[in-house]
Amino acid sequence: MRDLSCGLLQIHLEFELRRVSCPHCGVTREKRDGLADHPFYTKRFADYVGRRGRDSTIKAIAEELDWDGKTVKDLDKQYMREQWRRVGCPTPRVIGLDEVSIRKGHTYRIVVSDWRRRRPLWFGGRDRSEASMEQFYTWLGPKKCARIRLAVMDLWKPFRTATARRARNAAVLFDKFHIMRHWGEALDHVRQSEYARLTGSKRRFIKGQKYTLLSNRENLDLEGRRALKELLRVNRRLQVAYLLKESFGQLWDYQREGWAWRFFQNWKAALKWQRLEPYQKFARLIEEHWDGLAAFCQPENKVSRGFVEGLNHKIRVIQRRAYGLRDEEYLRLKILTCRLPAF
Repeated sequence: MRDLSCGLLQIHLEFELRRVSCPHCGVTREKRDGLADHPFYTKRFADYVGRRGRDSTIKAIAEELDWDGKTVKDLDKQYMREQWRRVGCPTPRVIGLDEVSIRKGHTYRIVVSDWRRRRPLWFGGRDRSEASMEQFYTWLGPKKCARIRLAVMDLWKPFRTATARRARNAAVLFDKFHIMRHWGEALDHVRQSEYARLTGSKRRFIKGQKYTLLSNRENLDLEGRRALKELLRVNRRLQVAYLLKESFGQLWDYQREGWAWRFFQNWKAALKWQRLEPYQKFARLIEEHWDGLAAFCQPENKVSRGFVEGLNHKIRVIQRRAYGLRDEEYLRLKILTCRLPAF
């Protein structure tokens, strides 16, 4: 690989850069179109380094070319800036809002993605605050903000407030994944309270009994039916909590808001005599944010979470690959161009 490096590095000798004396800038080097931002390398070689940087670390490329890591990073950044310039900023119709932790100590940045084009759109802000969310809408501009019809987010209030103020035509859709995460936290509180109440051998009914509970009784053998009977007798409240959790997922199957609201009211009525305070708190949370859930009943709003999960995994891979670097601009460019085609 050293022969390849030397051959490519000799390209810049063909330009015969001259040093000129400028009355304003002093002695400076003339500029050529074929050169990269670094004066010793051409754009063609910077593109080569950038393409290698899409699936390799800076350290690996620096060892391959026998270079300094800072030089490799600078050429990689130039390549990514050119990628972003060629694609430009489209007018998004459906956006996804999420936050990502960049270091320890609750240091967050906001990631906005274009759900239709399946690529990140913006990365920045100082935290998860409303002011940081406002920076995205300021960057996007009022005309493009007016054309956003759907914003997918979690239950974080600053995201919802900034979207309602700057993208007035956008409907807010709360992500099912984050809703079920709150639901899981409520179930954990019930499980912990029941575990503290049970003693001795009865604690074995806390885990490992989900299949027995959810199976059809006719499909269970004699041992399974005895286990089911003992399960319901020993810990009825916890098993009712599991059943209510499984049935709540039906809410996202409805095509009309009226039917979804009726199902939720019936589900909430089933909590009346169960003494499940975490579930009651969760039901109040759903009522307060019902507009964001009702938007999912529209067929055009049934967006898939596959892209978001893939993007989050891609960001974690980028962070592991860039372990030890403290250049946030480099991380921003990596995230924005991770879904763009190479050139």
